[in-house]
Amino acid sequence: FTNRCTDYSTSGPTKPLPKSAEAVVIGGGSLGCQTVYHLAKMGMTNVVLLERDRLTAGTTWHTAGLLWQLRPSDVEVELLAHTRQVISHDLEQETGLETGWIQNGGLFIASNKQRLDEYKRLMSLGKVYGIESHVLSPAETKDLYPLMNVDDLYGTLYVPKDGTMDPAGTCTTLSRAATARGVIENCPVTGIQVSTDDMGVKRVKAVETFHGTIQTPVVVNCAGVWATKLGEMAGVKVPLIAMHHAYVVTERIEGIQNMPNVRDHDASVYLRLQGDALSVGGYEQNPVFWDKVSDKFAFSLFDLDWDVFMQHIEGAINRVPALEQTGIKSTVCGPESFTADHKPLMGEAPEVRGFFLGCGFNSAGMMLGGGCGRELAHWIIHGRPEKDMYGYDIRRFHHSLTDNNKWIRERSHESYAKNYSVVFPFDEPLASRNMRTDPFHKVLTEQGCVFQERHGWERPGWFNQDGAAPVLDYDWYGAYDISKNQNYKYNELLGKEYTFDYPPHHHVIKNECLTCRHGVSVFDMSYFGKFYLTGPDAKKAADWLFSADVNKIPGSTVYTCMLNKRGGSEADLTVSRLEAGTANLPLAPEANGDAYYLAIGGGVAEHNWNHIKTVLQDEAFNCQLTDYSEDMGMISIQGPKSREVLQEILDTDLSNEAFAFSTHKVCNAAGHKVRAMRLSFVGELGWELHIPKDSCVPVYQAVMAAGAKHSIINAGYRAIDSLSIEKGYRHWHADLRPDDTPLEAGLAFTCKMKSTIPFLGRASLEKQKAEGLRRRIVCFTIDEKVPMFGLEAIFRNGVPVGHLRRSDYGFFIDKQIGYGYIRNPDGGVVTTHTISVITTSRRNINRLFFSSSLGDGISIIIGGILAVTLVTIGRRETTACFQLFRNASLLLCSAPPPAGKR
Repeated sequence: FTNRCTDYSTSGPTKPLPKSAEAVVIGGGSLGCQTVYHLAKMGMTNVVLLERDRLTAGTTWHTAGLLWQLRPSDVEVELLAHTRQVISHDLEQETGLETGWIQNGGLFIASNKQRLDEYKRLMSLGKVYGIESHVLSPAETKDLYPLMNVDDLYGTLYVPKDGTMDPAGTCTTLSRAATARGVIENCPVTGIQVSTDDMGVKRVKAVETFHGTIQTPVVVNCAGVWATKLGEMAGVKVPLIAMHHAYVVTERIEGIQNMPNVRDHDASVYLRLQGDALSVGGYEQNPVFWDKVSDKFAFSLFDLDWDVFMQHIEGAINRVPALEQTGIKSTVCGPESFTADHKPLMGEAPEVRGFFLGCGFNSAGMMLGGGCGRELAHWIIHGRPEKDMYGYDIRRFHHSLTDNNKWIRERSHESYAKNYSVVFPFDEPLASRNMRTDPFHKVLTEQGCVFQERHGWERPGWFNQDGAAPVLDYDWYGAYDISKNQNYKYNELLGKEYTFDYPPHHHVIKNECLTCRHGVSVFDMSYFGKFYLTGPDAKKAADWLFSADVNKIPGSTVYTCMLNKRGGSEADLTVSRLEAGTANLPLAPEANGDAYYLAIGGGVAEHNWNHIKTVLQDEAFNCQLTDYSEDMGMISIQGPKSREVLQEILDTDLSNEAFAFSTHKVCNAAGHKVRAMRLSFVGELGWELHIPKDSCVPVYQAVMAAGAKHSIINAGYRAIDSLSIEKGYRHWHADLRPDDTPLEAGLAFTCKMKSTIPFLGRASLEKQKAEGLRRRIVCFTIDEKVPMFGLEAIFRNGVPVGHLRRSDYGFFIDKQIGYGYIRNPDGGVVTTHTISVITTSRRNINRLFFSSSLGDGISIIIGGILAVTLVTIGRRETTACFQLFRNASLLLCSAPPPAGKR
């Protein structure tokens, strides 16, 4: 089919259109030009870039062009580093043309201790990547920037090699450096042709313009604020929104020359050096939406709304008082695209194969363009990016949200308004909440549940002891004359989380954890993705999709990974084999052949769904994937007393002999049919109950009634995070990402390498195993009560060798625990071996001693340097140690097998 847009006219393209192309990139801004450049660098010779007007015409031409190297994400730091390399070095070397790069440095302003703590965390991560930065006192800041008011400063972070990019110079040089077919300007796209193949899969076929049609299997949507309309041409949802984004340029300021660019986050303002003047801009709480996006808007600007913008002027004058006596030379207010989480939209669209997104860059398209252009090019050519791009992947959003205008508008507003806010570890959005609620939501709210939002779901975070704290409708932070929510308990509790110290309710989470360790707790895990894989080729598909051998006898449940071609971990999940040809629950589909039930972390369910669907399509497996996530609830009853509680309500024998670990049964719970699985994600004896939606509350009430005499309590995901890190379990997209292999992550036991069964990624794992691992995950504990949250740098004898991915407090061992990947500084293989294990009793491991080929002197930077001990151990030793495990002063880096018999 063809969807058309026919309200556009043009004077004619600058070049004749080719009949076909390997890829057509649409949009000649930063991302479009960077994508074409990198596709050409990777060997794609027949690439066309179509621009409806001229290069940079949309939003790129009026961007501030700032480049800051430090962000609270290791992947973003790497993306920014590549942009800087391309702009400051590669392009000029390849073309002999200047891009307009200016290295004048960057200065981050801290007006309070929390902000400076955030900057110290950024500095720690920067050390891992060799990014020079310095924390300066107010006096040192004044020496560096004499025109600055430092009276209200707590400190600053100075990054000398930050700088400024020139949009026009960069894009022109990029287009000349690309050896592709060429850039065609003045050529608006009027339609995208999409065909449906024999398996019912929609694929890109061609791009239509007023001046001809280009046959192509790949379209790349780099159309910025116009990306939504371009997506509609192909039936693809592009969840972004357009807003006015502005800055002003001052008259000449004496003494401002050569000063660094400034970000005053607490004033929500930036000051960009522009010759002998400053550009002043920022993010306000009442941005102006551009509701009617015009196709004819090119090199155009809006009138500046001074009522909205004046807050930035006031913040700028406070920081540089000389501005009060300086005139405004010009104003720039143009359109920019913003997204629900202030992150770009990238990757192949779920709706149409071959339709890629490279849009929604939230005014950071120049800054992220080089890194994202390279990853997008790799995605197109190889089917996946090199880096972990999940945070930008369109599949991070559930499909029920991506065309929900309320969600897009509210979330994008909140992300815009909070762009300069401190990035605290346990922050939660207030906008567009309660989009997806499970059957337990009401009863848990009444019991004080403080919910977290994941994938649109409300999942339990922790339980407030002072009554209910419901999430209310969004109040837009009081913008647009909307009254702010009064006496908003949830928001008040969230505000207490805004710290880099332990929160005031640390003891509440401790109680949830220790009750699970000593007694019994109930966890609502209903947000999990719950899929059925059925059909004639289901067994073939399961063998290929899953790294572990899931084809055990019916009734078995297997923990496994799903990998990509490079052996990276696209998911970890449990797969339960069902009896073929029967409906095992009223909600389960009839199985024509083998059948499997997949339980997947709910926050990544859309990503997992699309990964499976893509593999099924690529391999032409004749089977069906069915989503029952909304139709079933799931509670997990965990702890030493869980068997006593559940034996009262389940009509099946729960003894070790009758109900072994890693098995499942359909049984009755208080008269309701459920699927019970003996599994644990917290390292205790326990069962999951997968329950039809209408039976959820009665089953839950029966569990709580039976558990009352055992002092059963509700517990949330904050407790799960703590309990699971004590156990050594991996969290996908923290300890385990698409750029981590199971071998590196200590999950070799999830791979059927001893069998001859082929599976996706096996060849890469075999190659890696033969060559040796260049990095490994390790575990750290510290004796001091110092919070860690991930991204802290790991040093060996003063040399950075990695950083923490995740950290949490282990309440049972009463220590802070962190997991991170370490590498050999010389790029060689990292090997480890055990020296000795000394135990004092069955209930207490007093000390574990280990060494590694990295040597001694491992430490973690947390503002200062704290000495910690590196621990690595093989799986066989892990099994023995965890049978003894209690109060360990050191934990184990490779994941132990799941908890079995107690």
